[in-house]
Amino acid sequence: MQKTILLVCAGVLVFLLLLGGWVISCRNGLIARDEFVREQWSQIDTQLQRRADLIPNLVNTVKGYAAHEKEIFLEIAEARSKLLGATGPEGKAAADGAMTSALGRLLAIAENYPQLKADSTFIRLQDELAGTENRIGVARGRYNQAVRDFNTAIRVFPGSLFASGLGLTSAQYFEPPAGRAAVETVPAVNF
Repeated sequence: MQKTILLVCAGVLVFLLLLGGWVISCRNGLIARDEFVREQWSQIDTQLQRRADLIPNLVNTVKGYAAHEKEIFLEIAEARSKLLGATGPEGKAAADGAMTSALGRLLAIAENYPQLKADSTFIRLQDELAGTENRIGVARGRYNQAVRDFNTAIRVFPGSLFASGLGLTSAQYFEPPAGRAAVETVPAVNF
């Protein structure tokens, strides 16, 4: 009888240890995914900051050739200010859209100045800006994948048991303000 009680107690203890290990593993897994989302967001934020830091040099280079184009310089300054002040994926995405639009207009203006297009500083800044845009795209993809994995983990069993207790809510995707259609639309080329 005493042996049976010891075996039952040992079985219950092993079960409780396994259950405790499973709970800790699930909880720590959710926290790790949440931190990974934050890490991926910081990558986007870093690249957006890098681009914002390149813009004053690009604008000053263009100003040297096209000083009368004041409207676009003001628009870029305003868009840059909004980008630096924006918070969260939704705010940053909207500010990023405005910045991308303003930069596109600045580069279109540069097309009207052959000497500017040949300027080595302008070419270097344009290359750096293109590289940064690529980094932003890669960081956005990694972030959105991390968000997908995290959101899935907190919605499915067993994560759904622990998510609310840990204060975890769905993370926002980083998408262009006009949605995917704006990114996937092929531009028309006319000669």
